[in-house]
Amino acid sequence: MDGGAVLDIALRGLEITAKLAAPILITALVVGFAISLLQSITQIQEITLSFVPKAVAVAIALVVAGHWMISELVSFTHELFARIPTLLGG
Repeated sequence: MDGGAVLDIALRGLEITAKLAAPILITALVVGFAISLLQSITQIQEITLSFVPKAVAVAIALVVAGHWMISELVSFTHELFARIPTLLGG
């Protein structure tokens, strides 16, 4: 296995990680920003007000995007297993 194959696998791994994390991170970012804006407008500084809606939104995002995330990860794993003979063969 040469260095190019290792770099390609590492790059694809980072790419799939970014794709899978994006829906969760974007949801948490948008909800966190909206709650922070609401807190700054109303001057309510309750810590649970920022945590609970974000946790609920992330859970909903996982339910909505979970099937897609699993199928992407399974597809990536199948691709890696299919590449094993070419990687070992040289």
